[in-house]
Amino acid sequence: MTTVGLLLAAGAGRRMGGPKALVRPTADGPTLLEVTLDRLVGAGLERVVVVLGAAADEARATADVPGVAVVVAEDWDEGMGASLRAGLRHLGATAAPEVHAALVTLVDLPDVGTRVYRRVLSATRGTGPKVLLRATYDGTAGHPVVLGRAHWAAVADTARGDRGARDHLATHPPTPVECGDLASGADADTPEALRRHPHAP
Repeated sequence: MTTVGLLLAAGAGRRMGGPKALVRPTADGPTLLEVTLDRLVGAGLERVVVVLGAAADEARATADVPGVAVVVAEDWDEGMGASLRAGLRHLGATAAPEVHAALVTLVDLPDVGTRVYRRVLSATRGTGPKVLLRATYDGTAGHPVVLGRAHWAAVADTARGDRGARDHLATHPPTPVECGDLASGADADTPEALRRHPHAP
């Protein structure tokens, strides 16, 4: 059984000043999309699906990495729910039978690094398509979230606006995976927030 990555990177980043996928934490450094993809691959994920929306054509060029597939959520401006729907429906139609889960994460988590992804992925060992896991940071729920294949259709059907999988997880509580010793799990919606959270390994 294997897990694939699902990276949601479609937002316009209005408070950030531009699409988050294309934001560069440092002027001459990689984009948030490139950084996050590198971390996911470094954690051992051989396949990652990236969902793009705002500035999709420009962002697509930075996702040209072996093992990475790009999906465009045409209704991306609805919110995270649209990205999650697009990604899960793509996986539902294309994932090989041995794929039992998707590790879902966001592009704007600057201090959620490879060590967090590895810890959450290690918790999937011995699980099956009904698995539900969620990273927590000092007890506060965050990302990544592992959605077992048995939940993909239901999450896609209920994901709306910026709620993502929240409604499904409210009735199907995931097992927490504490990662507060590795990161804060905080997202970065503004340039100031991005500067406050240096990139973690």
